[in-house]
Amino acid sequence: MVGAPSLLVTWSRYCPGEGPLAAHYSAAMPFPRRLLNDFETVRLDLHPHWWYITPPFSAFAVTVALMIYALTLGDSSGAKAVKIIAVILLVIAGMWALSRYVRWYTTYFVVTSDRVIFRQGVLRKVGVQIPLERVNNVNFSQTIFERMLGAGDLLIESGGEDGAQRFTDIKHPDEVTNEIHAAMEDNDRTSRGYSAPQADYVDQLERLEAMRDRGSISEDEFQEQKRRLLG
Repeated sequence: MVGAPSLLVTWSRYCPGEGPLAAHYSAAMPFPRRLLNDFETVRLDLHPHWWYITPPFSAFAVTVALMIYALTLGDSSGAKAVKIIAVILLVIAGMWALSRYVRWYTTYFVVTSDRVIFRQGVLRKVGVQIPLERVNNVNFSQTIFERMLGAGDLLIESGGEDGAQRFTDIKHPDEVTNEIHAAMEDNDRTSRGYSAPQADYVDQLERLEAMRDRGSISEDEFQEQKRRLLG
């Protein structure tokens, strides 16, 4: 649903790096590293929460129980009808469970050192990328039932075209929110770290130009100092 105002997804956590979330979960299939930029590192790699696959697998378990019961009914016409119905329901529930598991397996919500990434799908891919410098606000909410499950909603507001992206049933959304904020702060410090030397070079160069214009240094001395300054 690229371009939609909200994305409704359920998540659990995989944290290959350090931090408060790093030691608790592992992903069945980590986010492909070939999709990362140079020098980009993964802070969180999130797969769908186990609750996401609970309904279809519960339905499948019920249909298996129904099938076992149908096999004990004998060979009457009514028993045969029950068996046929049980087989049909078992196939439907199995297909539902399999499709939901495949979707779970191929769905990612990733926080890197540079951006937030949503990616979903096998044949038809859906993706959203939010640069950390464009994230304006991150909020979470939990109902009483969601607090019992350790789940909740996450809303990321950004300066992009979509404005806000909502992700539901995130496991421990308060910790995920803190991790995104920490990534934003680290990204901001890194950006300022790169820009500060450039600003310093400009200031020094302007001072050298002023000294040359005043006649304090010659043109040759100015060029020599400029060459040293710029490396």
